[in-house]
Amino acid sequence: MSNFDDFKLSVEALSGGSNTVKLDDIGMPSVMFVLPKYLSSQLNNTLGATVHPAWKLNNVEKDKVYISKYQNIIVNGRAYSLPMQGPAHTINWDNALAACRAKGEYWGLTPMSLWGAIALWCKTNGTMPRGNNDYGADVGYPHEKGVEVANDGATPPKTQRTATGSGPNSWNHNNAPDGIADLNGNVNEWCAGFRVAQGEIQIIPDADCMLSTSDMSESSTHWKAILEDGTLVDPGTPDTLKYDYVASKWTLAKTITNMGDSSRYCLFRDMQDGGLSVPQILKELAVFPADGSGYGGEYFCLNNGATVSRFPARGGHWNNTSGAGVFYSYLYNPRTYANTSLGFRSAFYGE
Repeated sequence: MSNFDDFKLSVEALSGGSNTVKLDDIGMPSVMFVLPKYLSSQLNNTLGATVHPAWKLNNVEKDKVYISKYQNIIVNGRAYSLPMQGPAHTINWDNALAACRAKGEYWGLTPMSLWGAIALWCKTNGTMPRGNNDYGADVGYPHEKGVEVANDGATPPKTQRTATGSGPNSWNHNNAPDGIADLNGNVNEWCAGFRVAQGEIQIIPDADCMLSTSDMSESSTHWKAILEDGTLVDPGTPDTLKYDYVASKWTLAKTITNMGDSSRYCLFRDMQDGGLSVPQILKELAVFPADGSGYGGEYFCLNNGATVSRFPARGGHWNNTSGAGVFYSYLYNPRTYANTSLGFRSAFYGE
């Protein structure tokens, strides 16, 4: 039996099959978490009983999809999910996407829909993960620490990034050894299939950003805006949904009254509907609260005034403290931005 077969069987046996090992097109392994198909109502009981968009690809439902168990590293231009590694960082959105797609067909950067599904699962199941959000430890549980791989160089030094999966089980999405690691803190994670263009919410439908043919360039016609009833339309169509900043809270609107080329935030749980009916898709993507309780102190940060689209980073990083978490979103930066606190993870939608 090959070393790969031994590795794969060990990972699957130890996790009861919830973890597996997938090879890319040059035969290099990544440890992946297997996510079976869910209805949105199973992820939050206020949502309709339709298949969550994270399990829809090119109008076909997937019985299961795979997400990296660990924040990714990059080897020879390709993304990999492996334990006890220093996560990739200082990478812009396009390079993160390229490192994922370089692995072969049906590999891609984590879809916003998939992140949203996982966040809703955590909340419903009472396993909101903790993590490296306070210089190597969790802000509410300072005895919980990961293994340092980078610090700030001060005297004394303060931990920044920790090794992938090196924290306790409470840092995994299901609070168990087989869970998805480091969704709260460590490094912020670029996601695909979502952007905000001068306040207008735009998406690549379902998980179609995983297709190699999906064009997410600035001028792409694949981007769709959203009407109040959930209908997808061309960006710039009258009355599409937008983010307005009203009384220091991000508020859904059809017309923006307070636009600013700056980073402004509120607690995710405090976002307002502006008197509009919130379409289910925004709740499925976890870019608007699905209900009124059970969230932590996660921030929703946004620039709704820049002329260039803003792309999402999720989860928070090592010094976001209580503002980090699975419902944290940071939509201040353009796709060209890179920083030591910014990384990513890949997903796989093949068989």
